[in-house]
Amino acid sequence: MRWFIALLLYRLILPLLFIAAFPGWLIKMLRRDGLGTGLLERIGIYSDADEFEPFEAVHIHAVSVGETLLALKLIREWRERSPEQAFVVALGTATGHRVATQAGIKDLRVTYAPLDMRWMVRRYLARFQPSKVVLIEGEVWPHLLMACENRGIAATLVNARVSPRSARRFRAFAPWIRPLYSRLRAVAIQELQDASLWRELGVPAERIQHTGSLKFDPGSGEPPNTRPEFASILELYSSGRPLVLAASTHPGENAWIASTLSKELPDIIIAVAPRHAEKRQEVLQELKQAGLSGVLRSLLKVSSPSLQNEVLVIDSTGELKDWTSHADVVIIGKSFLSQGGQNPCEAIQARKPVIFGPHMENFQPLCSKLLDAEGALLACDAQQLAEAVNKALDARCATLFARNASQVLQVHMGATGRIIDLIEGP
Repeated sequence: MRWFIALLLYRLILPLLFIAAFPGWLIKMLRRDGLGTGLLERIGIYSDADEFEPFEAVHIHAVSVGETLLALKLIREWRERSPEQAFVVALGTATGHRVATQAGIKDLRVTYAPLDMRWMVRRYLARFQPSKVVLIEGEVWPHLLMACENRGIAATLVNARVSPRSARRFRAFAPWIRPLYSRLRAVAIQELQDASLWRELGVPAERIQHTGSLKFDPGSGEPPNTRPEFASILELYSSGRPLVLAASTHPGENAWIASTLSKELPDIIIAVAPRHAEKRQEVLQELKQAGLSGVLRSLLKVSSPSLQNEVLVIDSTGELKDWTSHADVVIIGKSFLSQGGQNPCEAIQARKPVIFGPHMENFQPLCSKLLDAEGALLACDAQQLAEAVNKALDARCATLFARNASQVLQVHMGATGRIIDLIEGP
């Protein structure tokens, strides 16, 4: 009875939420150049005949750019094992769509995931007839799961992640949503201690497997690499200056970090990589209001004039991973003035010392383990941030922190392969 009521409420509220959110969503798509990328697929309308689609492929669903990168990482390793396996990646944002389209994976069909309305989901499944559906981290949708179950399509949740705040909410509503999560064929969890939560949510114990984190697996996917183009950009600054990169920053952090470092450490190059590259002008304005000058990486060329103290704003999508290879220190965004934090693993894989603020809730318990192992530095205010950067710029300290952090990630080695085994299993 509870599930019936919960589903009824969901079906009543979902269209209202869509109507309320549509204007803002449309503006966001315009800003991200998404309107020409097949957005009608979000409502189950496709431009090409369905005979051209890859039938019975493995479908991987992701919403955010981070989840999209995880989906691509999974596909690349799976292709190494099974070169003929067909994949469709179903995404929720224009930025994720662009990242997947530009990934260079042969014969990868990139589409938009349908909104979770019954007729849209039915059209999507009837068109593609997927053999399996893989959901990344937390993208569990009632109508999609129920339709998959009705069609005999196995749906697996991988890299399952629940923040402490969400865990409390899930437990409170567990009696209402168990019939939803019990439809999952399997759940791949990152941390063993999360197993009890998924059991409370209705997933039988035998369907829960501790695989480690796809996100934190250092042994799969392309490692960060240096690029000659990036080195040429850095040569526009005075030679010999270390690069401090603030990665995946959110509004307010760009100026706060840059102001702190420019006052305390004037001999460094400061770069900020905003989480949303399309907000480049807002970032420049934020820096200007703080009395700083910013320059867009997208406008820089080898022939550009020399730079002095300008803050480098990395506004090109898909480049952040390789910029970490050029950095001497990486500061993790969304951990100072916002909550949740961003993924520190690309910087760790590049063997760079990592600094983050007090708000890394989405990456616990990894961050606690990093701090305990002296694999990262914590800064809770401006003074601590300047001190942490100064410490991390010491060559001996940088080597120590990078080595310790890499050892912490070793427990996740092979997670991608274990996830593939779970999906392919009976």
